[in-house]
Amino acid sequence: MRRGWALSAALIVGVLAAVPTPLLVGQELSWIREHYTKHEYVVPMRDGVRLFTAVYTPKDRSKTYPILMRRTPYSVAPYGADRYPDALAPSPELTKDGYIVVFQDVRGRWMSEGEFVHLRPHKAQKAGPRDVDESTDTYDTIEWLLRNVSGHNGRVGQWGVSYPGFYTAAGMIDAHPALKASSPQAPVSDWFGTDDFRHNGAFMLAHAFGFFAQADWPRAGPTAESPLPFARPPVADGYEFYLRAGTLRTLTATFMKDRSVFWNDLLAHDTRDAFWQARNIRQHLKNIRPAVMTVGGWYDAENLFGALEVYKHVESHSPRGSYNTLVMGPWVHGGWSRSDGRSLADVHFAANTGAFYRERIERPFFNFFLKDEGGLDLPEAYVFETGANQWRRMEAWPPPQAQARPLYFGPGGTLATAPAANAGDNAFDEYVSDPARPVPYIPGTSFGMAQRYMVDDQRFASRRTDVLVYRTDILEDDLTVAGPVEVSLHVSTTGTDADWVVKLIDVYPDQYPDENGSTENALGAYQQMVRGDVIRGKFRKSLETPEPFTPGEPTLVKFRLEDLFHTFRRGHRVMVHVQSSWFPLIDRNPQKFMKIHEADAADFQKATHRVYRSASRPSGITLGVVSRQ
Repeated sequence: MRRGWALSAALIVGVLAAVPTPLLVGQELSWIREHYTKHEYVVPMRDGVRLFTAVYTPKDRSKTYPILMRRTPYSVAPYGADRYPDALAPSPELTKDGYIVVFQDVRGRWMSEGEFVHLRPHKAQKAGPRDVDESTDTYDTIEWLLRNVSGHNGRVGQWGVSYPGFYTAAGMIDAHPALKASSPQAPVSDWFGTDDFRHNGAFMLAHAFGFFAQADWPRAGPTAESPLPFARPPVADGYEFYLRAGTLRTLTATFMKDRSVFWNDLLAHDTRDAFWQARNIRQHLKNIRPAVMTVGGWYDAENLFGALEVYKHVESHSPRGSYNTLVMGPWVHGGWSRSDGRSLADVHFAANTGAFYRERIERPFFNFFLKDEGGLDLPEAYVFETGANQWRRMEAWPPPQAQARPLYFGPGGTLATAPAANAGDNAFDEYVSDPARPVPYIPGTSFGMAQRYMVDDQRFASRRTDVLVYRTDILEDDLTVAGPVEVSLHVSTTGTDADWVVKLIDVYPDQYPDENGSTENALGAYQQMVRGDVIRGKFRKSLETPEPFTPGEPTLVKFRLEDLFHTFRRGHRVMVHVQSSWFPLIDRNPQKFMKIHEADAADFQKATHRVYRSASRPSGITLGVVSRQ
């Protein structure tokens, strides 16, 4: 962190071919059995609760090893001292480098004792041993391991993807002195921010239902047995299933019932109240002592927000000179950990980005801080530039020299650098939003949340009458965009609430060659979404206090699309969509100011929405544009 403020021109080329291919699963399992010994323990916490912990120790006792730990709510299976997993450390390469690898069921999950609490709130002030949180559980676990596991070198590292990423971030707070390196990867940070289940107040229906129907259940006590599988709904088409289910009340009563207590909390706490404020880990990421490497994916449909926010909060609230770096690649959720990261859906990245990360970024990070091995030549931010398909080394993120460039909606679906000069004060575009026929979020079908939606072709949406489409002329030069995208809309509605979905899209040339040079493919005129998000209109001023729209009254709605690093190539166009449904990615808005989880079928109504585009009421987006070096 704080390594200066210039954009590095160094590009990483020609190195990916040297990266070894990860071991096949069967080969890796055999290698782990041959080189590691497994032990299982129940580790006491300061309040007496015992957490089930599996420890894998190298059989070679000629030297000492650092401890590398992952705490998880998803089980440390397989259980049994003679049963081994097919993967240990974050990568096969690190496993072969030699680490004492530790997996732990967190409090209240699987074989651990205690009560499980989703995103257990951190207690900044602790009165005594009964005041526990994920920070204290991490501290107590490390202390026990150092005293009871032989052959360690006194250093500990922690990593985890997604929910385990949350536990990694929590473990960095008031960290044990032996914790030297932490890598929260796609960490959950704030479920009422833009992580997972709420985006700017809108409920992410498909993801929340898919997750809590299968990954959340009551239990009587420690168990190694999986819960009964969730009965898959009878309709294979996800769009049709959620539409037929009707309201959130019906969906809950018919399918969820008492399976997930937290599902009910998720719906009932529909504003950023004290319940959610206490579960925001970002506010506690201060004075972090371990070296930190936060990892995320530009196309992570779950925790893109979490990765960026954890990095930013550690960066701004930790002592000068502490180590904090960010890695962002062209990946879906966790895609860097095992896949090659060469493509997503129809979009190709022309490189084995996953192997490059594991060998050239993650491996040096842990080996340097935990073993004093090798050099460490990581920049402040190692980020993959999509569109141009290359790794870039950045000395700050977002790059401070990015210049704000507004793009305004104009007549005839134009997108220009200035508002239309001859537009009247009330110039607008309008559409009718019908909750009975919401705009799909992908061209196909998916029961849960399809990760590919982050890059999917948007031609299916451009052809609907309830989607506004704006586009630039064909670009004469490359346009490189870095950092967040600011959205500013002057709107009105005939209802008292409305969702506003904005998508930034890269439109390919009419004839576009594939990797083999052929233009006989689906990428000609392809409309690749590069970033998109939603705001529930009643939260336009505050996530704590929703406010209705006054029907017909123009109102300013502003929000932010998460960071990106993308080059719109010469010959492409920039396109923006505005719409008011995105189903079933987000739940349907009745377009009536109310608690949506209490809505009945009769509450859902059509509404006419206007987006103004005059000099006095301009609408559009603002990009951070960086010059190419």
